[in-house]
Amino acid sequence: MNFLTLEHITKNYGEKNLFDDITLHIDKGQKIALVAKNGSGKSTLLKVLMGIENSEREDSKIFVHKDITIGFLPQEPIFQEGATVLDSIFDSDNKILQTIKAYEEAVILKKEGAALQKILEQMEDLKAWDFEVKIKEILTRFNIKDLYQEIQTLSGGQQKRVALAKVLIEEPDFLILDEPTNHLDVDMIDWLEQYLAMPNKTLFMITHDRYFLDRVCNVIYELDQGELHKYKGNYSYYLEKKAIRSEIESVTLDKNKKLLKRELNWIRRQPKARGTKAKSRVDAFFDLKEKTSGKKENSDFKLEFKSERLGKKIVECHNVSKNFGAFKALESFSYKFKKRERVGIVGPNGAGKSTFIKLITQELKPDSGKIVVGDTIVFGHYSQDGIELNEDKRVIDVIRDIAEEIPLSNGSKLTPAAFLEKFFFSRKQQRVYVSQLSGGEKRRLYLLTILVLNPNFLILDEPTNDLDILTLNILEEFLEEFPGCLMIVSHDRYFMDKLTDHLFILEGEGIIKDWNGNYSEYRTWKKNQISENREKEEKKSKPKSNNTAPKLSYEQRKEFNKLEKEIDKLEKLKLKVSEQFNNTQISAEQIKDLSIQLNEINNSIEEKEMRWMELAELA
Repeated sequence: MNFLTLEHITKNYGEKNLFDDITLHIDKGQKIALVAKNGSGKSTLLKVLMGIENSEREDSKIFVHKDITIGFLPQEPIFQEGATVLDSIFDSDNKILQTIKAYEEAVILKKEGAALQKILEQMEDLKAWDFEVKIKEILTRFNIKDLYQEIQTLSGGQQKRVALAKVLIEEPDFLILDEPTNHLDVDMIDWLEQYLAMPNKTLFMITHDRYFLDRVCNVIYELDQGELHKYKGNYSYYLEKKAIRSEIESVTLDKNKKLLKRELNWIRRQPKARGTKAKSRVDAFFDLKEKTSGKKENSDFKLEFKSERLGKKIVECHNVSKNFGAFKALESFSYKFKKRERVGIVGPNGAGKSTFIKLITQELKPDSGKIVVGDTIVFGHYSQDGIELNEDKRVIDVIRDIAEEIPLSNGSKLTPAAFLEKFFFSRKQQRVYVSQLSGGEKRRLYLLTILVLNPNFLILDEPTNDLDILTLNILEEFLEEFPGCLMIVSHDRYFMDKLTDHLFILEGEGIIKDWNGNYSEYRTWKKNQISENREKEEKKSKPKSNNTAPKLSYEQRKEFNKLEKEIDKLEKLKLKVSEQFNNTQISAEQIKDLSIQLNEINNSIEEKEMRWMELAELA
């Protein structure tokens, strides 16, 4: 079943061609990711999908199946002025959602009597209780608690979580998501990963989270030089096929450049008056020139800055404590940083990660203890909320104002223009004003203003938010060779695994645990610990066997065995019905019938399992 089709879609931004004559088909059950450099038009393409922006070709076509509902998460959500979190989440014409909203308001306002009774009756009539439980789970997963808080008082990250919760609560047939994992902690990302990976979900999304891409998506589209390239597989498959395509393009580019050089010599030798054949060859020359000028050769050049040499003393923490009222951010923390330290900082939102960084950089003073910073240390601090760029300056001037040349470790020097090119700012783009950049491009430029200072102690606070995958790859290559100390706060599991070798885990109450291992190893260990603790609790709470406990009668034993067989049979039937949802040819009416059948099966399983458990307790 086709959900959406785009044909001959073209979009320009000023003189820049974002995409030209692209075609896209999205079918039921597909989980598609769109990858591209920042500024290539990813978010614009999503807006075209949603009908927010139009294509610039007259023969463009956009087909959306009339029977489906679409949920859209923009990169920067916009909410109604003065609305509360509750208003924003339940901003829908859906009768069930409106009833649940009225119920939530009644609970918060502690309504009683006839008013409450009427709402409870509506909840019963609409069978909204199961849906209300799902909503509570989603809100809990995204740590959304104060429903009467005004939406405008929330941080950008909190607003993004509210917008994501709203989209998921509405349960649309088709999800279009722009960077859904931004501002989520790892537990939230894990849950969202499992939710979106369910077989009945259809989605089209932009994300830089490579583990998320690998585990959720089954189709990757790459937007490159205005063209759309399709890869049927997950992110690992895409990387493999992308490498092959890049190699072929490199060989073709090399041949074209040689041909272009030959043609250029011919053009220069020709008189101005030319015949038809000559004119045809001139036209072919300009076509070839356009093809080669848009491509860049892969380079083995490694970006290794000449950093200030690290002395014997780097950063030393001696019994450092910091409190904010009753909140303990740090309690008697001691640590001596070593050369080429590679540490990740892990902890839930609000655990004190930003406070810890500000103590290290001496932006904050400890309440007790001391932090000693070596004389040779030059901090470079990338803050997720600290973008300070002059919007009225050109990109090239932002870097030139910091350094006219960038010294490299091999003794050579890099011009600001060449430096910017290494991070995908073309010479043409370097001349545009900062105000014209996309959100991701501004973050990339801000990051470069930190790197160009040649720090030897680099602190990156959520550096991957809104950065494209290609920029992340370049950044990772640079950081792998970085000779100084590196401290990273990030919810990007791939980024952390690749660059850190041990973690500072903020466990609450000011306690920091030094974990020797990478992020994925820590997550696996933590999950095992939770499972082991749960098993211990279950063993403690399990009543001791009592020989005088009632035994099953013959009839009860017979019923018990029969229930086991019936439950097994129903589980197989449930699987068979669920698999039918994967059929792309299935009609809306069939989907409705299957949903009713699946609901009846689930109710029957639940009823039989409850009876089975009653009998099991007597056995």
